[in-house]
Amino acid sequence: MSLNQAHAFAFSLATTLMVTIVIFQAGDGSLSVVPANEYDGDAAAIVHEVDPFAL
Repeated sequence: MSLNQAHAFAFSLATTLMVTIVIFQAGDGSLSVVPANEYDGDAAAIVHEVDPFAL
C-alpha cells in the first residue's frame, strides 16, 4: 500500500470508527493501518497517527 493510500484508508477508518488509527511500516517495508489500541508493535515503526477528534 502506498503512503497516499494508507493515509486515505486511515482517515476513512478514523472518521467511521471514531478511534485513533496508526499507520505503520512493517519489516518488509509495506505500510498498513490498525486502530491504535490494537497496535502492539515497535513505536519506531509508526509513520503517522490519525486522530478523528483532532481533525
